[in-house]
Amino acid sequence: MYFSKTGPENTEETLKIALREAEARGIRYLIVASTFGDTALKAANLVKGKDIKLIVVTHNTGFKKPGEQEFREDVKSEVEKTGGIVYTGTMVLRGIGRGIKNKINFSHEEIIANVLRMFCQGIKVCVEIAAMASDAGLIPFSDVIAVGGTARGADTACVIKADSSNNFFDIKIKEILVKPSEF
Repeated sequence: MYFSKTGPENTEETLKIALREAEARGIRYLIVASTFGDTALKAANLVKGKDIKLIVVTHNTGFKKPGEQEFREDVKSEVEKTGGIVYTGTMVLRGIGRGIKNKINFSHEEIIANVLRMFCQGIKVCVEIAAMASDAGLIPFSDVIAVGGTARGADTACVIKADSSNNFFDIKIKEILVKPSEF
């Protein structure tokens, strides 16, 4: 499925497609990117009572301002009440690479991120959160469904064979379920 544009108005439909495909394929892990918590809360409400493990991946603390976490604490509590996990860690395609780029104006991570953005921003996010959740030991190194987006909300979902960031090129995008046609 393709959305005609990016944005949070696609969040609900993206999550429903992701959940439907997870259930149909017997995939038990749904990884969702969420900056402030809006997408996380919608995902938690949709998976409540289902045999799907929800992993929400946030921006790292200090992403915008030193010491500040953008993800709302009240939403974290709500997600955890439904059995979901909220994970905050270093963004695989930003972290140390940004520091290198700031010093020598070149980053392998930026090149990889920009190649993934050729599909759309959400694909970059889906691959990145799959690696982050794998690094944290929160998901198996097998098929998962990852949900990401462009700026706010979710507009992209894909089936990914997950792996850790140190085996980044063993991560496989197996199928794109939904993405914006223009970005």
